[in-house]
Amino acid sequence: MRLFQIDQEKCKRDGICVKDCPAQVIAMADKNAFPSPIEDAGEFCINCGHCVAVCPHGAFALATMPLDRCPPIQKDLLPGPESVRQLLRARRSIRQYKKAPVPRDLLEDLLDTARYAPTGSNKQQVHWTVLQDPAEMKRFAGMVIDFTRLNLTGTVDADMARRIRRIIAAWDNGKDRILRGAPNLILVHSEAGLPFAEADCLIALTYLELYAYAKGLGTCWGGYFTAAANFYAPLIEALNLPAGHQCYGAVMLGYPKTGYERIPRRNAPLVTWR
Repeated sequence: MRLFQIDQEKCKRDGICVKDCPAQVIAMADKNAFPSPIEDAGEFCINCGHCVAVCPHGAFALATMPLDRCPPIQKDLLPGPESVRQLLRARRSIRQYKKAPVPRDLLEDLLDTARYAPTGSNKQQVHWTVLQDPAEMKRFAGMVIDFTRLNLTGTVDADMARRIRRIIAAWDNGKDRILRGAPNLILVHSEAGLPFAEADCLIALTYLELYAYAKGLGTCWGGYFTAAANFYAPLIEALNLPAGHQCYGAVMLGYPKTGYERIPRRNAPLVTWR
């Protein structure tokens, strides 16, 4: 199968696709020639679609990406820099959730958007597990508490040990400080040991939580849960992720009980200029 097709009636032979290809698998014999794949282009192409996306004439189509599956960018819908800055600064971690579950179609919308997060060499090796059952969520939170109890004696950091004791005490008094009563938990995972797997998963999860905020939802990263999901055998078995997979992150998700009116102060960035 040919790697890509050029609509010769639309192509202006401007070489934009040649210059923009990250893998450099597109060439033009001369300025009057149409773009064509180099030898062994299929071996080196990462199927990122930059060639399709960058052509202003709609002349380029990958075999894996027909134009009707690649919608045009609606530039009038793109937010300005101040809107993006406000979203990034205003987003808060949510630790109080309403009991109302997040509808399945909204969860699917979040995941559908998060799949556009960049991945190393466009491997797209990000997997998701979505927890929706309140009873299961409570059971898993209890397993995380069990994990923290087991590891408390080995915690040499005194401040960390005090924090863990408070979390355990809260649980013993009927308050969940692990999953915070959130109706959903979204795990991101991938085959352990793959290049860039952790970065790919965390970037995708960040995409998801920022879009969730824009959709009126709240999120909070579950650090204790993520640790237990990788080191506590009972929880690992209960989660039943695909064989060989590692959990790289988890976020609680739901409708927030409270809103926020101000942006709290943060430290100045730690920067070294060279």
